[in-house]
Amino acid sequence: MMKSRVTNLFGMEYPIIAGGMVWCSGWRLAAAVSNAGGLGLIGAGSMTPQVLQEHIVKCKAATSKPFGVNVPLMKPGSAEMMEVIAQERVPVVFTSAGSPKKWTAWLHERGIKVAHVVASSAFARKCEDAGVDAVVAEGFEAGGHNGKEETTTMCLIPAARRATSLPLIAAGGIMSGDAILAAQVLGAEGVQLGTIFALTQESGAHEAFKRRCLDLNEGDTRLLLRKLSPTRLVKGGFYDAIEQAENRGATGEELLEIIGTGMTRVGIFDGDIANGELEIGQGASLLKGRDIEPVAVVMQRLVDEYRAARRALDAL
Repeated sequence: MMKSRVTNLFGMEYPIIAGGMVWCSGWRLAAAVSNAGGLGLIGAGSMTPQVLQEHIVKCKAATSKPFGVNVPLMKPGSAEMMEVIAQERVPVVFTSAGSPKKWTAWLHERGIKVAHVVASSAFARKCEDAGVDAVVAEGFEAGGHNGKEETTTMCLIPAARRATSLPLIAAGGIMSGDAILAAQVLGAEGVQLGTIFALTQESGAHEAFKRRCLDLNEGDTRLLLRKLSPTRLVKGGFYDAIEQAENRGATGEELLEIIGTGMTRVGIFDGDIANGELEIGQGASLLKGRDIEPVAVVMQRLVDEYRAARRALDAL
């Protein structure tokens, strides 16, 4: 059985959520995941309020199933994003990179369900105090920005489970149906997957970025930028520049100068894999050799793998 408090909360067939990733999670990806039985999220982190509204309208036209929006609270303009979400009657919001208290009550007043992303059990407890509907506990295997605690998913999920009674969603390094079962055994009631959906046909990322990530070996991503916000990067030109600067003791201000502006767009959306910032999860190497597949194929494989893992476990 894949039913849980998470599927009941969000009205999904399977407890599988596609993370709201910058430059990847547009309306096409969100609608495809929701249509396949999961919960698709639009990633507002790389959008203006006007662009977000366009994606929400198109997503509503492409699916009759529930979908949501991920809003990084540290992003300038998050208030305008929330107004658009409320205006368009989006049913679910996932917040991250900020205090869960900031918007939860406001969203609840408008009938919107709220989940918040954390990287520690301490913040999971704060989520419960803030009144959110569910907690996403994300281990440092995940791509993009990670928690400074650098706690792995295997350690974080049981700790978060002890810290909160809320529906718990595991994230970070989950790449298969048997990994979904493992997260469930550790206490999670759903999973949020980013990397595996970022590399699908419906993802907004450039094909060159997808193909580079589908050719990664174990160890080809690392967590850098700890002086700013720990970020998992793919080895390459941008990665080398950051690593060299950190090795010589560059300050946060110097690192910001190297990063410049818009480098994630350059790498992920524009497809400049030599110079752009490439962010992907540690588990990408587990997909090595696969093609760029449709979401429906990926989702069915996850479900089949989960069921096979359950049967194998029952047979032990």
